Amino acid sequence: MITTLALLTLPLCLLSVLPLWQNPHWLVRSAEFARQQLACLLAVSLTVQLTLFSASSTAGAGLLLLTLTCLAWNLWHLLRFVPWYPREVDQAGEPSPESSLSIISANVQMENRDADTLLSLVREKTPDLLVAMESDQWWQDRLDALEKDMPHSVKCPLDNRYGIHLYSRLPLVDAGIEFLVEDDVPSIHATVVLDSGDDIRLHLLHPAPPSPTENPESKERDAELIVVARALQDDAGPTLVAGDFNDIPWSRTATLFRRISGLLDPRVGRCMLNTFHARIPVFRWPLDHLYHSRHFQLAAITRLPYIGSDHFPLFTRLVLARPGAAANTSRASPGEIAEAQDTTAGEVRVDSVPDPGR
Repeated sequence: MITTLALLTLPLCLLSVLPLWQNPHWLVRSAEFARQQLACLLAVSLTVQLTLFSASSTAGAGLLLLTLTCLAWNLWHLLRFVPWYPREVDQAGEPSPESSLSIISANVQMENRDADTLLSLVREKTPDLLVAMESDQWWQDRLDALEKDMPHSVKCPLDNRYGIHLYSRLPLVDAGIEFLVEDDVPSIHATVVLDSGDDIRLHLLHPAPPSPTENPESKERDAELIVVARALQDDAGPTLVAGDFNDIPWSRTATLFRRISGLLDPRVGRCMLNTFHARIPVFRWPLDHLYHSRHFQLAAITRLPYIGSDHFPLFTRLVLARPGAAANTSRASPGEIAEAQDTTAGEVRVDSVPDPGR
């Protein structure tokens, strides 16, 4: 029995530590995604071991210790997203409409033809911004129905699952589309002007994932995320970065992104918000992100209902509580800065990232 349990547990332990090998191949990087699932399975194995076996034997004690270590290792990565962990972003009081910014970020799944559900959500939530990803010309034709209430827009319809659209109730300045790393993977960069007159720099990203059907390695995704982080380092203005990163917040790349850019994650100390896969509850991960500078407090962040896509939409309302806050401060060590430079080397230059509003 212990042999059978070991054969079932050891692969879970291997997958838990595999991401320590900083190999960009999709098989290695994909192991980072499953920490929630691995933690659950290791907890089951640990319970069975404690119930059925004695730790007096060397094999039993070794398996028990290995299982406990790998369970703790996975939980350590997830700890920041439980409610009793210290929050990175303060909770806003009664938000002032003039200084608040609400955004719905939705990967619509290009083949999905249920536009009405998303349109109804937008009309119900009345966000200031709607970001749609995987949006092709069919989706643009339907989303254009929002232009009466959201007259400012940036549109990049593509039929390769990397189309991206921005619809805004608020004025946009210096809005543009860039192809930072790959010629067919766009991003949107703009300044949004709040009703208070304050400018918010906006960067909307949807890099391609490492996968057997996309890029065999994570180099392109990692380069796009890290070059944006490097461009935002020590930026003094209110800034927001959002989108489907095709990455989870505890990965090495996402950690570098936060530490180098100095941006904050409003989920820390609150919730995980798994947005993908909407149709497979046991395989869900938080792939849709929103990070912001220290100028903001959080009024609300929540996962919205199913819209027919493989992603749930993400709704966030921020309040510009500290418009005069100090510049973003990089928290990266010299080794992390060198790692970031290696990540983007040969892929893209920092000055390729637009600085809208300047």
